[in-house]
Amino acid sequence: MSVMLEPPLTGERLGPLIRMLRLRAGWSEDDLARALVADSGRATITRTEVWRWEVEYEGRTTGPFWLPHLAHVLNVPAARLQAARAASKAARRIGHIATAAPDEVLASLLPPDEPLGPCSTQAGRRVGMDDAEALLRRVHGLRLADDVLAGGDLVEPCVRELRRAVNLFNETSHTEEVGQRLLVAVAEMAQLAGWVATDTGGRVDAEPLFRLGASAARQAKDGALAAHLLGSWGYWTANTGNARRGLELVRAAEAAASSGVPLVARSLTAARLAWTSALAGDGQGALRAMGEAMEQITDADPGEAADRLWLYWVDLPEQEVMEARVATQLHRPLRAVPLLREVLAGYDPTHVREYALYASWLVTALLDANEMEEAAAEAQRMFEMAASVPSTRAAERGDVVLTALRHHRRVPEVAEVLALWDVSPA
Repeated sequence: MSVMLEPPLTGERLGPLIRMLRLRAGWSEDDLARALVADSGRATITRTEVWRWEVEYEGRTTGPFWLPHLAHVLNVPAARLQAARAASKAARRIGHIATAAPDEVLASLLPPDEPLGPCSTQAGRRVGMDDAEALLRRVHGLRLADDVLAGGDLVEPCVRELRRAVNLFNETSHTEEVGQRLLVAVAEMAQLAGWVATDTGGRVDAEPLFRLGASAARQAKDGALAAHLLGSWGYWTANTGNARRGLELVRAAEAAASSGVPLVARSLTAARLAWTSALAGDGQGALRAMGEAMEQITDADPGEAADRLWLYWVDLPEQEVMEARVATQLHRPLRAVPLLREVLAGYDPTHVREYALYASWLVTALLDANEMEEAAAEAQRMFEMAASVPSTRAAERGDVVLTALRHHRRVPEVAEVLALWDVSPA
């Protein structure tokens, strides 16, 4: 069973905008409520009301009284909030707002006979292969949810399911074969939990999750999965400022994926090696690894990794996005721009966070190519989409784009975008 979300609106809505600005400020819902009380002198706003505004619960939006106070405490033009409020009201009238809440999305993506409830982990009970496979199906349901939900919505269910998976392995009896399959499930769940944690702005530390998953994959003797854990860990480490350490981890992933591993998994590792090499300043190494990644994904047999559901998203367009990102990082916009244009033209609009992230790379590549007007138009679309998801990664990329746009504020189209989105102009 799958869930279909409506494509994002062309105009930003008030609820997602408030949420994005709150997260960018590093505030909780309580923090925003307290700031509003202090700014207005009224003690009549609670975190629950802030939550209702942000999710537009039952059609609720911020009333006119609070708009100037929100503008003040969030450092955003009041006109932008007013326009977003009008867009929210119009969207409800024409039925464009998706009604699926995060819990509903999760429930719809899990197998119908396995709701998002507790796994039985009664100490000492015996579990079999059916239990292990059911656990893996639960992992994949959450993995699919990551396509349409951001870290802020998904991290708690993922960490909770990881804890249950570990308990199922530790507190039950099983054969060695079943135990190995349970370890695979633990490793897959740890990778997903770690990946989701990287999208929460440090609210949950990803490193121990990746470390746990890598250990479980090694114990399960699954080289491809161990490479996935190490590669994810290294990719995140490099992106958070430690490119050398990230490169070491991805090279360890490359070693783990050296034999008996499907080409598509090796392509994923090679692409991560290309990216971390680019961040570490090794341009030639990055281009060489990216070339290998593209050869491997082109030569891969689609059926070779059919039993590894965690590879479902790795395909030629995704690797082309990474190739474009590497080219952008190395200041080769003539290669990056056509790749990103082609991928985004056919990209699933329900994958809002990924679309916004990929669009952010197109903006920076266009700026590098001196295509200012097109960069401004793409930036406007990117900001609208990023505002609708509670994603730290999307917010951080938005900051990068804003910094790049500020260098070109004399271009009228760029100035218009900055007037709407730049809450702290340099």
